Amino acid sequence: MNRSTVSCLKSLVVMLHFLCWLCGAFVVAFGEFQMVHSRYPSLVTTFLPIYPSNTLVVTGTIVTCVCYLGVLGGMKENRCMLISFFILLFILMLVELAMACVFLVYSREIDTYFERDLMRSLEIYRDSSPEGNQTIKDDFDAVQYRFRCCGVHGVADWEGHVPISCCTIDPCNNPNHPNWEEGCLEKLRDWFARNYLSTGAGVVTMFIIQVRYIQLSFSTSRFVMSQQTPEDLL
Repeated sequence: MNRSTVSCLKSLVVMLHFLCWLCGAFVVAFGEFQMVHSRYPSLVTTFLPIYPSNTLVVTGTIVTCVCYLGVLGGMKENRCMLISFFILLFILMLVELAMACVFLVYSREIDTYFERDLMRSLEIYRDSSPEGNQTIKDDFDAVQYRFRCCGVHGVADWEGHVPISCCTIDPCNNPNHPNWEEGCLEKLRDWFARNYLSTGAGVVTMFIIQVRYIQLSFSTSRFVMSQQTPEDLL
C-alpha cells in the first residue's frame, strides 16, 4: 500500500480519537451545566453519590483522559499507548454498562429513601434559625416555586411555619397568603425518576456508540501498524 494511503489512515485514527476526546469534554460540560442548574440534590442526600450530574462529570473526565491517550498514541504511532487506550476504553465501557443498570434500577427503587430524605430536609428547614442551613432552605424554596407545591405531603407538614415559597400568588404580600395544597413528594420524585431514566438511556447510547467506535478505530489502527516498515519505526 502506498505511503499516501497509510498517511491518510493515520490521520483518520487521530481524528477518531480526537472526536472521542470531544465527546468526553461535552459530557463533562453537560454534567457541569446540570450541576449548576439542578439545585435539588441537597434535599435527597441518599442519591448524591450517583446523582446524574455528578456521574456525568466523573464519566466524562475519565473518557476525556482515556481518549487523550488515544490521540497521543495515534500521533506518535506508539503501539503501547494505543493498546493501553483500547484496554482502558473497553474497561470504561463495562463500567458504563454497569452504571446504566444502576440508574435503571434506582429509577424504580427511588421510593425507598426519597420520602425519608425529603421529610428530614423539611424538618431542618422548619426547625432551624432564620440564618441557618441556607442551602437546604434555598433548594426547598426552589422546589416549591418550580413545582407549585408545598411541603412533602401538603401544607400541614410545615406545622404553621409556612414559607413564602408556598404562596399561590406573586408577589405575595399578605401574611395570611393562600398556599399550594399539593405536596412536593410526587412531583419531585417523578422529576428524579425521569432524570435517572434519561441518564441511564444516555449512558446506554454512549456505550453503543463506543462499541462502534472501538471496532472502527481498532481495526484501522491495527491495519496502519501492520503497514509500517522498519524505516517508519526509526
